[in-house]
Amino acid sequence: MITVYTDGSCLGNPGIGGWAFVLKSKSQYLSHYGYEKETTNNRMELTAAIKALEFLSKDNEPITIITDSNYLKNGINNWITNWKKNNWKTANKKPVKNKDLWLILDDQTSFKNINWNWVKGHSTDKYNNEADELAREAAENLIQSF
Repeated sequence: MITVYTDGSCLGNPGIGGWAFVLKSKSQYLSHYGYEKETTNNRMELTAAIKALEFLSKDNEPITIITDSNYLKNGINNWITNWKKNNWKTANKKPVKNKDLWLILDDQTSFKNINWNWVKGHSTDKYNNEADELAREAAENLIQSF
């Protein structure tokens, strides 16, 4: 079983953003992170999950992804089915935001056994807090590089 904690951060919304994931399994513990110059918090949340799944592209074990983003969890578990049926329109007939990333995430999840769990952000979950710190540091480090 593989457990992945994902998080996104944005300094300004939109603004400079960072994403991160922390991966735990029996045989490994690692983290990855990155940033974008002009983005939103929701895009960074999606990117963190996408990057984790890309990293695990050859792994067929069940995966639990833990996120503090209801947008990510509800989007992939509930909303995406209707978005696809409605030609990527919301219930209000508006275009789905971040469709480009939802398409990638949908593709990544189509061939994996994934359980999505939500955890309260900035609480007592050690690994969620670690992912949060890494995502924030990625964004802050980009700012310092200017």
